[in-house]
Amino acid sequence: MLRLATKTNAFKNPRTMAAFGGSLRLYSSLPLSQTITLPSGQSYEQPTGLFINGEFVKSLQHKTFEVINPSTEEEICHVYEARKDDVDLAVDAAHKAFHSEWSQCDPAVRGKYLLDLADLMEANKDTLSAIESMDNGKALPMAQGDVGLVINYLRYCAGWADKLSGKLIDTGSNYFNYIKREPIGVCGQIIPWNFPLLMWSWKIGPALAAGNTVVLKTAESTPLSALYAAKLAQEVGIPKGVINIVSGFGKITGEAISTHPKIKKVAFTGSTATGKHIMKAAADSNLKKVTLELGGKSPNIVFNDADVKKAVQNLIVGIFYNSGEVCCAGSRVFIQEGIYDEVLEEFKTAAEHLKVGNPFEEGVFQGAQTSQQQLTKILGYVDAGKQEGATLVTGGERLGTKGYFVKPTIFSDVKPEMKIYSEEIFGPFAVVTKFKTADEVIELANDSEYGLAAGIHTKSLDTATYVANKLEAGTVWINTYNDFHPAMPFGGFKQSGIGREMGEQAFENYTQWKAVRIGINNGPQ
Repeated sequence: MLRLATKTNAFKNPRTMAAFGGSLRLYSSLPLSQTITLPSGQSYEQPTGLFINGEFVKSLQHKTFEVINPSTEEEICHVYEARKDDVDLAVDAAHKAFHSEWSQCDPAVRGKYLLDLADLMEANKDTLSAIESMDNGKALPMAQGDVGLVINYLRYCAGWADKLSGKLIDTGSNYFNYIKREPIGVCGQIIPWNFPLLMWSWKIGPALAAGNTVVLKTAESTPLSALYAAKLAQEVGIPKGVINIVSGFGKITGEAISTHPKIKKVAFTGSTATGKHIMKAAADSNLKKVTLELGGKSPNIVFNDADVKKAVQNLIVGIFYNSGEVCCAGSRVFIQEGIYDEVLEEFKTAAEHLKVGNPFEEGVFQGAQTSQQQLTKILGYVDAGKQEGATLVTGGERLGTKGYFVKPTIFSDVKPEMKIYSEEIFGPFAVVTKFKTADEVIELANDSEYGLAAGIHTKSLDTATYVANKLEAGTVWINTYNDFHPAMPFGGFKQSGIGREMGEQAFENYTQWKAVRIGINNGPQ
């Protein structure tokens, strides 16, 4: 939850009034970093400025906004807000850096920078994890897992930096032909609030390895880890202008990135509705190359022959991991009729035994939702499910009175025409449907505007491959779920997106092919 640091809000907020005198003008004296004490007791220095041309700077209008800890509803700090003029400065810095040595240097040099950054992140992994948990609300073990994935992915991208080569094409002795991959230029990147640091790496890693420069907008509710990562990039000496980080809001900062004429490619992770708007803005401006990783309502299918204990654990990870704020969450659970009652009871019991609460408390699996808005949205879908006749199995209510916590929620007897079945809720909210045959569940699973991921649980290789090959999804997990690896591409079918993150395929998003054809003499003159 965020509130603009304006005079109006200062008068509504006595805490802000006392700290800043109720005057917007005083925000110009806000420092570019602030010492913050984490819930663990550790203190660290949090950058609060915009990161432009290798330095932390104040926004031109000196506007800031408040960042809230979703577990306590208390202010963490303020950060500077980028507006259009700030984006222009960031793009100019990125444009200059691209046309200097960065895009032309030995690719191994770019790889070495990424390796150094990964090493420094590993040295600071405890701080990064704690920042992510405090800012986002996710349980600390989840944040630690994210940071581990970030480090591994940056190293993976570093390994690809000098492998993005071209090839010779033989068309006969009268020509010498080659094709080569070149970077695109300045890349605009807009990341979400559910995996702030992981999405930072998924965007920045392949872009830099390929020789591009970036202007990245953080999510307004979770800007802190990206700014701290920029500080680490500064420390390892990544050249000025290669990475630029702007904190701000979608309608202003995101729009400026999507329409900027010097940005040649835009990457976005977030809602399908916003993705459509960005794609239109990119087309209407300068026909930017676009990649989108969007929403999902992923099916997670349990067959009669599944290992029930293992399947239930995968259902738990599929929907309650990261407080359910996962684009590929297995939110539509399909259970075959032969084991329906057994699996549903086991699922209910497992959900009720999950520890929900303070992300820094030992044993907590599910932390807070990231904002009051998200909590309200989830509870609204609980009401919708009840009204439409679904059966509330467990959960469906807020936990406590402070912090944005909600109990893990399961509805059964859910029909395809129900709102909770078809719409992305983005929380710890599973809907359960019974099925009879493989072909029936394939039809049910594919009956969605989304196609990001799917899960299959069975001991039969025949069943697994038959169903996987017919599911309309970019990723299919079999006897596992939310199981990522840097070498495996991730992205969606249908309205779940365009392009792929991770894997070799990610570099197609950040390179373009040039063909060179040379006519030559066929012998001495």
